[in-house]
Amino acid sequence: MRVVIQRVAQASVSIGGRVRSAIEHGLLVLLGIEEADGQEDIAWLSAKIVNLRIFNDDAGVMNKSVLETGGNILLVSQFTLHASTKKGNRPSYIKAAKPDTAIPLYEQMIAQLGKDLGKSVHTGEFGADMQVALVNDGPVTIIIDTKNRE
Repeated sequence: MRVVIQRVAQASVSIGGRVRSAIEHGLLVLLGIEEADGQEDIAWLSAKIVNLRIFNDDAGVMNKSVLETGGNILLVSQFTLHASTKKGNRPSYIKAAKPDTAIPLYEQMIAQLGKDLGKSVHTGEFGADMQVALVNDGPVTIIIDTKNRE
């Protein structure tokens, strides 16, 4: 699994001109799933996301997690995170999981994040043409890949 995590003042996902989900203060998490991903990736990544200390404490130091600040998470599936651009100019998405594999893993990730965060996670819609709007706070953007554990 590969994620792009953005600390946001606000973020929303719209589909067909209608807002599906919106959050204030929290994390926008773009999630790419590949065929080799599984439950171990979900557990490790969820714990990493909710405990990542990228929110300011009272001294203005990034020392608090979304869990500690009471923030929200907006999780959006994004298969293009597994794009390969090694050959030519048209990206290949061969590493991205097919829907029959990706959808159950995406749903498990939603459930695990909700459990670890202690509240519901906001989402986009798997496979939909979505418009994502955000106000990146900082800006703070972190990329994590479960295969590299970084």
